[in-house]
Amino acid sequence: MAETTTTDAAPNRSNALIKLVIALLLSFAIMQIFKEPPYNNIKNDQLQVMLQNNVPIYDVRRPEEWYQTGIIEGSKMLTFVDADGRIQANFLSRFTADVGKNDPVILICRTGSRTSTLAHLLVEELGYTNIFNVDHGITLWLGETRPSKSIINPTLETQYIKCLI
Repeated sequence: MAETTTTDAAPNRSNALIKLVIALLLSFAIMQIFKEPPYNNIKNDQLQVMLQNNVPIYDVRRPEEWYQTGIIEGSKMLTFVDADGRIQANFLSRFTADVGKNDPVILICRTGSRTSTLAHLLVEELGYTNIFNVDHGITLWLGETRPSKSIINPTLETQYIKCLI
């Protein structure tokens, strides 16, 4: 029977420590995946009630998306990111000027992905406390044949004037 020397035990302890650290990191990563977001995800029934209670809704899609599908009546149209995923230069200044940090506000996009990103930013970076993200966005709203308002595609001149405002 071979005797274990202290030099043999050191690599075993080192390997065990590495495995423990990896296990802890994986556990932390998994917990982050299943962690509740710092904002509220809402379904369409809850959205309907909030709209009836005059909670403002911001549709953060791009203009071509509004024209394709229409918008929910009363939506404030404010594009969050361009087609390349870059935040619009005037988005945060316009949004923060209109919405107080403790005011309830609903965010909607096509599927809820952009608004999830935006909700994280607003809550974690800017200190907003009452953000509501519409699960599955306008896609599910329309899929449930809920009402929408058509948007007429403005002329380029009108688009240019709106950019100046």
